[in-house]
Amino acid sequence: MPAIARIRLWSTNKNSIEKVAQQIKSIAEKAGVKVRGPVPLPTKRLVVPVLRLPHGEGSKHWEHWEMRIHKRLIDVASDERVMRQIMRIRVPDDVYVEIELI
Repeated sequence: MPAIARIRLWSTNKNSIEKVAQQIKSIAEKAGVKVRGPVPLPTKRLVVPVLRLPHGEGSKHWEHWEMRIHKRLIDVASDERVMRQIMRIRVPDDVYVEIELI
């Protein structure tokens, strides 16, 4: 049974994570290895309520700042040639990649 590389991607920028996921998928499909994904995982929302200034007398006014973390999961049959091509992909600074061999 061949090993599988599980690739986890996460980023705050949805467009850049989709671009990297499509590059990985196209490399795997061109090489003819099995690929599953990209599977969108639940988006994590980090909300920070901040008291807006000036707030002297009167009612309090709040601003809500939100950061969304998008995640994708891709399973690729781990072929040495394919993994070398995947490692050469230019990944933007705001996209984080984790590769695990199963």
